[in-house]
Amino acid sequence: MGNSSSRGRSKPGQSHGSKVAPSSSAGEQSQQKTFKWSIDGFSSLLDKDAGWTYSRVFEAMGHNWYLKLNPRDKKSNDSKEYVSLMLELANRSVKSDTVVDASFKLLIYDQSFGKQSKHEVSHSFQTASTSSGTSCMISLGKLKKQSSKFLLNNCCVFGVEFIKVTTLKANTTSETLFVQKPSIFNEAKTYTWDIDDFFALKNPGYSPDFEVSGYKWHIIMYPSRDGNHLSLYLKLKKTNDLPKDTANLVELTLSIKDQETGKHKKGTGRCQFAKNARTWGWSKFISLEDFKNSANGYLVKTKCCVVAEVAIVGSSKME
Repeated sequence: MGNSSSRGRSKPGQSHGSKVAPSSSAGEQSQQKTFKWSIDGFSSLLDKDAGWTYSRVFEAMGHNWYLKLNPRDKKSNDSKEYVSLMLELANRSVKSDTVVDASFKLLIYDQSFGKQSKHEVSHSFQTASTSSGTSCMISLGKLKKQSSKFLLNNCCVFGVEFIKVTTLKANTTSETLFVQKPSIFNEAKTYTWDIDDFFALKNPGYSPDFEVSGYKWHIIMYPSRDGNHLSLYLKLKKTNDLPKDTANLVELTLSIKDQETGKHKKGTGRCQFAKNARTWGWSKFISLEDFKNSANGYLVKTKCCVVAEVAIVGSSKME
């Protein structure tokens, strides 16, 4: 893959010595499937600074496009120079509410034998991705070889052949996440749930409610779930004042205390709580074998202790 940076970038329509194949009319041009781009004086282009050279904008398959060429592209961990060719959707054809799905072949022509070096590509062109992102590459050394006839009389011919172009309405949901700076207002609050008789706990068992940042929460424990594991979750009880399209970013740590040595079993996450996602945690928090092993100190006779550290550190909004 070549580097598609715009260093040394010339403006579209100002490529050195380029010749664009003529067309008969705008209506016919719109349905054209092939565009050829001849670079006459290719050696002069090689003498210029490295970077991308653009064809003039052309119309094909109902959209405006241009090709861009880098004759001295590099691959990572490779000292060779390559000729890279990419297709780009012109700005006038880019609309925020549409996606242009295109299948096409990028071509470098062997001018003596009528052959081409082809690279078939499929790409979804949209506002965030107007370039095909894939280069049709041939080593500069191979292109310059007399036997290849890619370079003939100091002229190279490149092109694109469209296979299929479909324009679709974009169906996108976006989210903006606002992360707060640490302050006294979003410090983590700690709640401790002491369980006197683990074996009497329902499946699931619920801790008493506790409050953090104006919301009520509780810990949910499944003493036996998902095979031979203990499950542990934090749940937001009510979200009446939380609009449907918003969520709270929560930093949470759930721990089962090691009552003997202080080496607690912890799970830590940073996740979003919303009306449709009020519970987060771990279905396989700890194996029952490890939990009940007296040497670990998690269960002492029938007693265990679960700790929740909760802080709201941000918010998000869907659009």
